[in-house]
Amino acid sequence: MPVLRRLIGLLTFLIFASTLPGLAQDKLVSAQQPGSDRPTRDEQAELSTFQKLRVLPAEWLIGPYIPSDKPLQPLTFRQRREIYVRQTFLNAGAYVARMFTGAIDHARDVPREWGEGWDAYGLRFGSRYGQFVLSNTFESLGNAALGYEPRYDLCKCRGFWPRTKHAMVRNFYTYNSTERDRRPQIPLYVGAFFAGVVASQWLPGHRSAWKDGIYATLGQAGYGIGINWVSEFALDILHVIDKRRYPLPGKTSDAAKLGPQ
Repeated sequence: MPVLRRLIGLLTFLIFASTLPGLAQDKLVSAQQPGSDRPTRDEQAELSTFQKLRVLPAEWLIGPYIPSDKPLQPLTFRQRREIYVRQTFLNAGAYVARMFTGAIDHARDVPREWGEGWDAYGLRFGSRYGQFVLSNTFESLGNAALGYEPRYDLCKCRGFWPRTKHAMVRNFYTYNSTERDRRPQIPLYVGAFFAGVVASQWLPGHRSAWKDGIYATLGQAGYGIGINWVSEFALDILHVIDKRRYPLPGKTSDAAKLGPQ
């Protein structure tokens, strides 16, 4: 189907394009250090630190995050690139969330022109995932330009409701390059808006790009809270399933339990 081919082509292009900044950065480093293809000591330290942060129990499910017992630290370009790739393409939650929203669209028969059946569901899932890739790409570029933190930080608080409040409020603010000062989540919502505008171009029927952009922005305000909530309690849920494989953070384990205390 033409629409399906366009979606597949777009996703392929975005995956390829996401690797270009990294290739350019690697070439720049090599040019600055003739005769050496090894990273500098500073780069090795950066990679070592980030290596510890990326091997997290729930990262495969929700993407890179900041544990409740770890401090926030400024990110390098290389770290932002890896976070972007993992958030966008290498975590199960990104696909499950789009499967869920695609199923809702399918049940509502939206857009109606795509009809019913598995082919139609595939189109709706592909559309949702393509819009997510665009949104996260725009957001990542904005965060990098402003020096904002792109990861979700697990709450250092105790109890179910304080952590739920953190998940809700965190959908509207992030941290700047100091990793202490709070800033509005401008790149997140600007990215959602422009992703909705672009997505309207492949959706069938007579559509208003601006209206689709506004709907996408409002959608981020709503389902973004749900995604943050799942991220906040993902480790707790996994811990219930398998305590040995998914231990809670050392001394903060009491604060990571579900329910008020």
